[in-house]
Amino acid sequence: MCTKMAQVQVQVLWGCFILWNLYISSAQAIYPGIKARATQRALDYAVQAGMEMIEQMAKERKLPDLKGSESLEFLKIDYVNYNFTNIKINAFSFPNTSLAFVPGVGIRALTNHGTTNISTDWEVKSPLFQDTGAADLFLSGVYFTGIVVLSRNDFGHPILKLQDCYAQVSHADVSFSGELSVLYNSFAEPMEKPILKKLNEMLCPIITGEVEALNANLSKLEVLRKIDNYTLLDYSLVSSPEITENYFDLNLKGVFYPLRSLQYPPFPSVPFVLPGRGDSMLYIGISKYFFKSASYAYFTAGAFSFTLTTKEISNHLLHNSQALGNMLSRIAELYILSQPFMVQVMATEPPVIRLLPGNFTLDIPASIMILTQPKNSTAETIVSMDFVASTNVALAILGQRLICSLSLNRFRLSLPESNRSNIEVLRFENILSSILHFGVLPLANAKLQQGFPLPNPHKISLVNSDIEVLEGFLLISTDLKYKTSKQRPGFHGWEGLHLISGQWSGKPTP
Repeated sequence: MCTKMAQVQVQVLWGCFILWNLYISSAQAIYPGIKARATQRALDYAVQAGMEMIEQMAKERKLPDLKGSESLEFLKIDYVNYNFTNIKINAFSFPNTSLAFVPGVGIRALTNHGTTNISTDWEVKSPLFQDTGAADLFLSGVYFTGIVVLSRNDFGHPILKLQDCYAQVSHADVSFSGELSVLYNSFAEPMEKPILKKLNEMLCPIITGEVEALNANLSKLEVLRKIDNYTLLDYSLVSSPEITENYFDLNLKGVFYPLRSLQYPPFPSVPFVLPGRGDSMLYIGISKYFFKSASYAYFTAGAFSFTLTTKEISNHLLHNSQALGNMLSRIAELYILSQPFMVQVMATEPPVIRLLPGNFTLDIPASIMILTQPKNSTAETIVSMDFVASTNVALAILGQRLICSLSLNRFRLSLPESNRSNIEVLRFENILSSILHFGVLPLANAKLQQGFPLPNPHKISLVNSDIEVLEGFLLISTDLKYKTSKQRPGFHGWEGLHLISGQWSGKPTP
């Protein structure tokens, strides 16, 4: 009962968030926090990878039965009812296939001179005979053209629609097998024409059905992803894809929310423009707004506050630096402490993000308290100080994630006026700088190794990746690699996608 109640509460919260999100979106312009640009090189590679994926799917897909009735005048048979069942594609070849951008509309697919080998079971009935068996169907001169139109729905899901579909097979050769195969093959040719006509009528509806099935999965794609116990990341589309002659852009919201409150950051997103390049298959622009919203969400969720006990200091700090151990010993000597002590660090404001050409920095305003921890007594503060730690952010792509790591650049300490007569500021700056350098930052970097997931389609890897820091955003230039699998390809988008109330499996609901 409690579990059901919790699920209902989550659904209500999620529904309210969507309605509020729609209201906010209509009330003000929302610029993307992430832009993903696919170039013509990506489409050219998609032809290669797509053929592998389609071949794998086609071999596992059962096609609709093919039924009809024809008269065989040369045999003076009024009618022959035929039924081809268990139709399976064994092999196909589409040597002349291309994808091209249609500005403002979508992507045009074109293939011609294709061939396909199909196996099938058959059954024929006529006034003179009735029989069943197997047959092979060889199709040649396969031609297809159509435009895949890209758009979005009100919830930020991508939508695909097939437009101007035209498909035709020029030739069909049927070869029967079985005890009477010689007889059936003698009148196979008259049957090929009606089979071909029926098949051509079925092709576009079959292809359209595949696109609709893909949409059914895309509409259930959860674009709100749980990153950790503090935040969610919103990947929803803020607008329909922008399509030009050379690329198409996906504009993703790219904003973090605190896990418990789902609130927008109190600052607007700002526009940014990707440079006009085409050497890589994919360009991903990650704006300053993305990182600012992460900073605000983690701060609001309390992720930047923690306490290091004596044991943790021993485990994580002292063995990393003998100098730091000496400095902490000075604190004990200075206050003649025989009891354990703690170090509490707490961000006083969201960390400040700066993205300048070639330079990514993070300024962390915080306070630090050093406390004694007597047994059976409340903790007593030795000293409390405010500081700002300026860090450089190094970036890397590991798997499908953007990994950040921090290194201390500058450290500025400020002490209350009442404490300055008793404490040497310079000594504590050195001590606390070492605590940050050898203790706090390694702990932070260990958490940052989890990284931020990058938007990428299912079973697509990022390869040959490069990262640049530009004015106001990061630019990731990368190529793509499709990972083949014996399992049927899915369309559930980003790997390991999590719902608020469970894990998305990528399968449509019955």
